[in-house]
Amino acid sequence: MSHSKTLGLRDIIGPIMIGPSSSHTAGALRIALMTHDLLDQPPRELRFTMYGSFAQTYRGHGTDRALVAGMLGFRTDDLRIRDSFEIARAHGISFEFKVDTQTKPRHPNTVDIWVRDAAGDELSVRGESIGGGAARLTRVDGINVEVTGEYSAAIIYQQDVPGVLGFIATTLAQAGINIGTSNLNRQSKGGLAYNVLEVDSPIPEDVKQTLLADPRVIRIRFIPADTLVANLPPDPPRFSPEEAQDLFPQLDYQDGTAILTHAYSRNENLGRAFLDREELLLAMQGQGMIAVRSYLNRAMKVMRKSVSSPLEHRTQTMGGLIGGEAHALTQLCATPSAAATASVPATNSAPATASAPADNPNQQLDPNLLRQVFGGVFSKAATYAMAVLETNASMGRIVAAPTAGSAGVLPGVIMALDEVGHFPDTQLQEALANAAAIGYIVTRNATVAGAEGGCQAEMGTASAMAASAATQLLGGSPQQCLAAAAIAITNMLGLVCDPVGGLVEEPCQKRNASAATNALVSAQMALAGIHSTAFFDETVDAMSRVGRSLPFELRETALGGIATCASCLNRCDKDPHRRS
Repeated sequence: MSHSKTLGLRDIIGPIMIGPSSSHTAGALRIALMTHDLLDQPPRELRFTMYGSFAQTYRGHGTDRALVAGMLGFRTDDLRIRDSFEIARAHGISFEFKVDTQTKPRHPNTVDIWVRDAAGDELSVRGESIGGGAARLTRVDGINVEVTGEYSAAIIYQQDVPGVLGFIATTLAQAGINIGTSNLNRQSKGGLAYNVLEVDSPIPEDVKQTLLADPRVIRIRFIPADTLVANLPPDPPRFSPEEAQDLFPQLDYQDGTAILTHAYSRNENLGRAFLDREELLLAMQGQGMIAVRSYLNRAMKVMRKSVSSPLEHRTQTMGGLIGGEAHALTQLCATPSAAATASVPATNSAPATASAPADNPNQQLDPNLLRQVFGGVFSKAATYAMAVLETNASMGRIVAAPTAGSAGVLPGVIMALDEVGHFPDTQLQEALANAAAIGYIVTRNATVAGAEGGCQAEMGTASAMAASAATQLLGGSPQQCLAAAAIAITNMLGLVCDPVGGLVEEPCQKRNASAATNALVSAQMALAGIHSTAFFDETVDAMSRVGRSLPFELRETALGGIATCASCLNRCDKDPHRRS
């Protein structure tokens, strides 16, 4: 294809997904789902070959279950993902997984999928998960493609003979289907050719059959666009698709400076400025703003739900490395009897050593003092952030923001602030849009994928998003929002990604809590008029440079950092919940 995916709000505040990893679970599922859509018949045999970071951590991140789920046609937020193996076997589908640690792919999150369908036809696909749940197909049956799911894509297998291109274009035009881009590849002159088209609407079955009736057209594979929201009431956009297309370059913000300029020119907050861009994106698809408002409301509901459950009881996670921490923090400031016994279950406690003695069961904690020290918004934000990671690690439903591994930071901060400020829905929506603006700039100019930029890319960005959103909620200016985001990134610069056992559990959960409090500290400083030494865009560039300098072992491979400590390795070997 001639372009890469145009980032929208859903790419940053989303996807709404089943955990534990946006790039390794949701992104992997999207690769498989696009592959599933290319098939004419249900799959019967599947073979997945993992490369790079996928090869190192695919079991612990649920990549294997997500890939099978995608081939079953499940979406990223389907709770059946955790049971995809059993469901596939029940449907008579066989599958196997292979790892290739020798080949160096273009992107560290790469998978090859080979399929034989019920009719005996074979299909081979290569896909890349590019961070935050986004994905692209780069090869189909040996053809180089660039399919992101942003637009509907058709791959037409045809004879390389005169007139066939005109026939295809005319047939589609007569059916009212506009071709956005076309990329023709051929094996040899007069032989088999592959025409990869981006189209603005699906190809109806009767049009497909008209094309296939011509002997020059051999096969058509089709991937429908990933639409925003279905079954919404009529909502005519303010701009026609053509008008939106003409206006969009003015609001396709290149960096923080550009969106700041627009916000001040319109006397808007940063969230509203980003929604102006989103409005044009939707208008180009013939949709109004009700689509994004509806999505933001759903995202907020999922965020609240992902916080609440672990606060009430211990959650069983995939790896068993965490579970109960959020509940323990909640109990710490509860009644005297509860506070005295507040602790994480022993199965999650580190062994006693000379430097770290075992907890004293007779230790008495002063609940009044604890409530004074740990009873405020900062502590609640940390607790809520940890709760989301428990939901995520148990394959529950969360909102990646910007990734699943950092999904606790933004809801932790916003939920804690909302308990004090009781903000109306519109303000909360615009706070999410503000966070999306920060994540969008980082994604566009750096990366939010731990496999590319380390944990600073995920946790640092999430903290910056939450810091900016908090600043806006508390009455800060757009400039103060960017200052808070810059401070948050600066505080987390260089943080490595070293998941123990390849699981999105430890130290991820504790880092979510730390990033949430970092966001609030950064917002506090910005609101006090304390500026970041480096402007926001410079901190993003610095984070990008630092990420590129991190060795492979410190970028989500579980081959370095905390992941290689003896106690962590022993814990993974002994834990009965760890899947091997």
